[in-house]
Amino acid sequence: MSNRRLSALLSGVRFGKFASVGAVGAVFDMTTTTALIVLLDVLNEYAKLVGAEVAIVVMFFINEHWTFADAGASEGVVPTLRRLLTSNVVRSGGLAVQFLVVRAFREAGFSFFVFGFDVWELLPIPLAIAASMFLNYVAESIFTWRIARA
Repeated sequence: MSNRRLSALLSGVRFGKFASVGAVGAVFDMTTTTALIVLLDVLNEYAKLVGAEVAIVVMFFINEHWTFADAGASEGVVPTLRRLLTSNVVRSGGLAVQFLVVRAFREAGFSFFVFGFDVWELLPIPLAIAASMFLNYVAESIFTWRIARA
């Protein structure tokens, strides 16, 4: 990878924007996941999948028009749909990491009750998000918005 490509990937401003968008996504992810677990009794890891997909779509559109606005936001509908599909594919690696973190916590068999609710079920959600953030930044930068292209 050339110095130009590496510096594009290592942009502190872009990473800061990406992390900020990730915080918005995390709110959507945790809210959706928690609501599914607590209100609808959906199995934790499946609730996590739905929460993550909601966050992926929200984050894509914010990143498209802010974080990576210089990398194609004005190219039209078909390229935008291609990037949305690519974003979903490349984030599947991060989603797999999240799924495995949530499942590992559930299978650990611990419980931690607060006011009659097992908070151990919710603890892995923010940890899973953080674990996938760096993987997602690199994959999104390279494959979705191709910021490191020649």
